[in-house]
Amino acid sequence: MAELYIKYEFWIAVVQLVLAMFGMGATLTPKDFRDVVAEPRAFSVGTTMQLIIVPLIAFIFIKAFGLNGGLAVGVALIAAIPGGTTSNVFTHIARGNTALSISITGVTTLLSLLLTPLILSLLIREFLPSDFSMPYVKIMKEIALTLLVPLFLGMIYLRFFTRTAANLSKWCIRVSLFGVLLIVIGSYVNGRLNMASFGYQNMITILLFMFAIVVINQLLPKLLGVSRSDSTAIEFEVIFRNINLGILLNVSIFPATVPETAHLGNMVLFSLLLFGFAALFMAAPLIGIKRRYNN
Repeated sequence: MAELYIKYEFWIAVVQLVLAMFGMGATLTPKDFRDVVAEPRAFSVGTTMQLIIVPLIAFIFIKAFGLNGGLAVGVALIAAIPGGTTSNVFTHIARGNTALSISITGVTTLLSLLLTPLILSLLIREFLPSDFSMPYVKIMKEIALTLLVPLFLGMIYLRFFTRTAANLSKWCIRVSLFGVLLIVIGSYVNGRLNMASFGYQNMITILLFMFAIVVINQLLPKLLGVSRSDSTAIEFEVIFRNINLGILLNVSIFPATVPETAHLGNMVLFSLLLFGFAALFMAAPLIGIKRRYNN
């Protein structure tokens, strides 16, 4: 099973991301992007948090804690990816500004075509093997084909098949989660998800990185005078990141079939999954607090 998984790892990662983004697109309309005009201040704060503040936190963590290798790359990749589909759902449940959440997700997803490779370049160049060349064109191509194309196709489907779009979106996202589960199981069976190998101190570092993001997300929007419902959308957008994209990029850049970078990829994968699972673990209490906060 381990060899079979390695053989098809890339395509499992592709399918789970394409389904997730098609499902997200099937919930979006052009109006969601136009809502940015109605919420310019909150949108500006949200995108700044997403595209500048989180990468800055990652840079500080990498330098302050002396991170290197796969852990540094993992932190950088978490910071470089946009928000995911769960942020919109959780914002809605928490009575936040769902339209703002969807707008930030949509726009930062579009911008990720250029900004994700740029952020990675700025943060992790020194931690890669000397003979390793970051495949920037390949990253941009895969973001375009697996993120943006299915997103637009989902929007087109919603436009012409409104009645079935919501149900199809739910199933696409559910199947994409099953794809992530296959990646977790396949990586575990293959010995790539080893807590002892990753290191408990490294696990604490990832959790502290998440904690720093959560704290700054609680403080900065309030200091900038953003409303409660808008703050909720921004906080959830920044915390619940598109780990699906991170998994695909990791599989693409550091495939298990290349021994020279396999260990690096294992560290990055563990970092992504730990951050993603920790965020989901925090979801219930955060939603409960925000629901009371937004009453």
